[in-house]
Amino acid sequence: MQIGPLAVGGGHPLVLIAGPCVIESREHVVEMALAIREIARRTGVPAIFKASFDKANRTSRRSYRGPGLDAGLAALAEVRARTGLPILTDIHEPPQAALAAEVADVLQIPAFLCRQTDLLVAAARTGKAVNIKKGQFLAPSDMRHAVEKVTAEGNRSVLLTERGTSFGYRDLVVDMRALPMLRELGYPVVFDVTHSLQQPGAGDGVTTGLAQYIEPLASAGVAVGTDAVFLEVHEEPARAQSDAANALRLDRLEALLLRLRRIDAAARDASTSSESTRARSRGGVTAGAGPGGRT
Repeated sequence: MQIGPLAVGGGHPLVLIAGPCVIESREHVVEMALAIREIARRTGVPAIFKASFDKANRTSRRSYRGPGLDAGLAALAEVRARTGLPILTDIHEPPQAALAAEVADVLQIPAFLCRQTDLLVAAARTGKAVNIKKGQFLAPSDMRHAVEKVTAEGNRSVLLTERGTSFGYRDLVVDMRALPMLRELGYPVVFDVTHSLQQPGAGDGVTTGLAQYIEPLASAGVAVGTDAVFLEVHEEPARAQSDAANALRLDRLEALLLRLRRIDAAARDASTSSESTRARSRGGVTAGAGPGGRT
C-alpha cells in the first residue's frame, strides 16, 4: 500500500506511526513532528505522524479531549507543510471524514468504533487509506467484516491494527497470534504497542498503563511480523494530557527504532528463507523425473 511517499506492507521495511496521543497545542504538535521526523531520518525508518484533534472516548468527562476539529486540522495541516510527513488522525463521526481527508493521508477508526458501518463507509468514500483498529472485544478473524465495509465502497487501502484484547478487569493482553491472523486477511498490519499497554480506567477517572514494557512488547511484535509499529510519543510523558502512563519518552525513540529495524530485517530474512525452503519442497524430488530425479 502506498501512503504518500511511503510503501507499507508487501515485504517493505518497517514503518513508524508516531506522535502524541492528542494535540495539546499547535506549537507542541509541530515541535513533536519535527523531532520525530529527524529521528526517523537518522534511523532510516519511514514515518507517519499521528495525533488526534479529539479524544471522544476519554474515561472521564473532565479529561482533556483536544482542540476540536477545526483547530486540530489546522495544526495538522501545519505539521504536514513543515515536515512533509504523511498524517494520520482518527475520526469519530461520519461528517468528520471528508473534512479530515483534506489534511490526513490516513483516517483511523478507533477500536471501540470498528463496527460502526456509517463511519467506515464515510472514511472509505474519501479514497484515503483507512486504518481500522481491532476492537478489544473482537477475534482477529472478525475484522474481515469491517474490512468488507470499506472495500465494498471500492477502497482497498486498508490497514489493520492490533491493540490488545480485554483481559479481565482493567487490563489488556496481546496475543501474538493475532498479528499473523490479521495478516491472513490480506492487508498490511500495524501493531499499536503503547495502547496495548493501557490499563483502562485503572486510575481515578483516568486510564493508567505500563510504559516500562514498551520495548519488549514492540520487539516481540516486530519479531512475529508486522508492517508498522504505532507509538504514542511525548517529550515528557508525565505531562501528557492523554495516555501519559503508556507513552514512550521521545528521547528513547531512536534507540528503540534502531533495535526494531534490526529485528525487522532478521524477521524478513527468516521469512524469505522459509518461503524459499517451502518452494523447494513443493518442487520436490520425483523419481524418474529427469536427470538426478528432479522435477
